[in-house]
Amino acid sequence: MSRRIEIEITSLNGDVATWRAAGAKLPKGVLSAALVPGGPVVGAVYRADVEQFMEGMEVLSVMAPKTASPLDPRKERIELIVSEKSTPDVTVTYASKGRGPRRDSDERGESRRDGAKRGARPGAKERSSERGPRPDHPSGDRPASERGPRPDRPRTERPRGDRPGGERRPGRERTGVPGAPPVTTTFRNAFLATLSPEQLPVAEQLLRGGMPSVRTAVAEQNKNATAQGRPTIDPGTIDRIAEDLLPKTTLAMWKDRAAGALGAGKELRLRDLRAVVTSAKTTNLDDEARTQLKELQGALTTRLEILRTQWTERLDAAMKSNNVAEALRLVARPPDMSTRVSSETATALVALVSAALTADQNVATWTELVNLTVETSIRRNVKPQGIPADESCRALAVKNAGAIPEFAKLLGMKVPPPPPPTRAPHRPTTRRA
Repeated sequence: MSRRIEIEITSLNGDVATWRAAGAKLPKGVLSAALVPGGPVVGAVYRADVEQFMEGMEVLSVMAPKTASPLDPRKERIELIVSEKSTPDVTVTYASKGRGPRRDSDERGESRRDGAKRGARPGAKERSSERGPRPDHPSGDRPASERGPRPDRPRTERPRGDRPGGERRPGRERTGVPGAPPVTTTFRNAFLATLSPEQLPVAEQLLRGGMPSVRTAVAEQNKNATAQGRPTIDPGTIDRIAEDLLPKTTLAMWKDRAAGALGAGKELRLRDLRAVVTSAKTTNLDDEARTQLKELQGALTTRLEILRTQWTERLDAAMKSNNVAEALRLVARPPDMSTRVSSETATALVALVSAALTADQNVATWTELVNLTVETSIRRNVKPQGIPADESCRALAVKNAGAIPEFAKLLGMKVPPPPPPTRAPHRPTTRRA
């Protein structure tokens, strides 16, 4: 679809004139001098209908520049005189604290009892008097004046959106995507400013969706050109341009992600920080990007060390208090995949779990410990002392005999092979807006 812009003639060479957008460096291109009515004049500004293609802009028609309106030949304008305001621009009215006076107070008692002023239905007062007082009401048949004031109920004030205890729900911020790095386009804009008009549409498609987006745009443009009887473009040429721009486009996008991660600081989630650092392995970095990567790696290492220290302290506390379930949960979910339990801690935990899995143990506790043990890396070293006399416990032992071989010996069965490693379901990668 064509659009109208103002162009300025920059040079004239025979039947070909060069142009650029009025008041700007880009876009720019060439046009036939025959399209300009009266011949092109260098430095003159014209109105032109242009159409954007993957290889650049094409000028469809050129019209004379706008002239003064015949209704205003002397180019006079009406001046709007703004009167000075004597009142402030914004008026703020604060609501009173509390819920106002009570319904049985002297100020509102008469208006509440006067049903005619409130539009009460006729006969409502008579019907209420016929029913008589409520026998189960603590006030009985006493009038309102003798009942005394309503007792005050304790109220607990809590800020809106906060959880009990004063802590805010993690990962839920009022601005932007929860916990995500702020979106920046500084490096992308700087990269687009260095491109020619032929490369600019290709780079924009690369920023939107990579090579598939470029090929889809080319196919759509060729389809429309064929339907309108216009010449098509060569997809191979556009592919070569896109392949040349792809490394620079990827680098600009990574720099923007790195700048956003550095700007977020400690508010950035650990997995998002790790994702930015990991994606640098698939990007050809320059000196500036390497500096950003070094800062991100330092921040990631610092945060991991803090998490590992806290995790180790919690694990030691659980071991000292003989909280076997909490220790197993911590071992099953370390702060990082590279974090390993020390051999001394692992040996002590195996002994605690083996001593807790006895035939006299509570069924619920025994089942919980078995399920937690299966998720840890020490499961094959655990040697339960017995199985409770319960069908559910026996079925659970048979099911997990491959993960905990000692169950097979207690049941008198052949040790089955260990279960295959559990793999998380593959999720398609989606581009974050």
